[in-house]
Amino acid sequence: MTLSARPKTVEQGEWIAHQVVEHYRNLWNFVRVVHEKEDDGTAVCDATSCPRMSAGANHSFTWLNSRREPVELPAHEYMTLMQRWISGKIDDLAIFPTDPSGVSFAHNPSITTTPLSQLSSPGGEPDWIGKRSGFPKNFIDVCQTIFRQMFRVYAHLYWAHFTDPFYHINLEKQLNSCFSHFVLTATALDLLKSHELEPMQPLIDMWAANGTFPPESKAYEYANLKAGERLLQLAGVV
Repeated sequence: MTLSARPKTVEQGEWIAHQVVEHYRNLWNFVRVVHEKEDDGTAVCDATSCPRMSAGANHSFTWLNSRREPVELPAHEYMTLMQRWISGKIDDLAIFPTDPSGVSFAHNPSITTTPLSQLSSPGGEPDWIGKRSGFPKNFIDVCQTIFRQMFRVYAHLYWAHFTDPFYHINLEKQLNSCFSHFVLTATALDLLKSHELEPMQPLIDMWAANGTFPPESKAYEYANLKAGERLLQLAGVV
């Protein structure tokens, strides 16, 4: 929990901006692995191996085209468009007006512990997370969408590519470490809701059962502990 918990002296908007950028960097290091071309010019994730952006047989994701219509795309194309979209949001000074790679100190950190519905400025005007650091009113909505899209990429990487290439090139531990930290952060900051975790629920259940997620975390709260224990037994871990 230490890495995902916000220091009390850091303003909430600055902390969330920092987390968005750090998790984006972590994730796309893994995406580059599946997009890297082999000697024959093919990649592990291409239109042939992954014709849809999916996470197992029961979950697939569509992209909105220029007419706001949902369309199915090969996973590599979906992830490329998503990368451009997220990068564009992070680089947009109207949304991320400060340097998100660092954090600033809050003059009144207690304001960030108040529920969003109850936030108000001293003059009675509506307040929102990040307002004091110059973030716009829709900042949280944008960050939630970014985390939702990054979760979809992680889900695809696990379901379609965990064995090939990550396990084969000994990167599975790094993938697990980054994704578990991602889930802890996203749930702690309310950037992902419990129902949005469904494509990766079995792994989340196991991580709650084996101690990866501490009992006081939101990720642990969203897990089915008994289901996780059964999965660990089937895997011969316990």
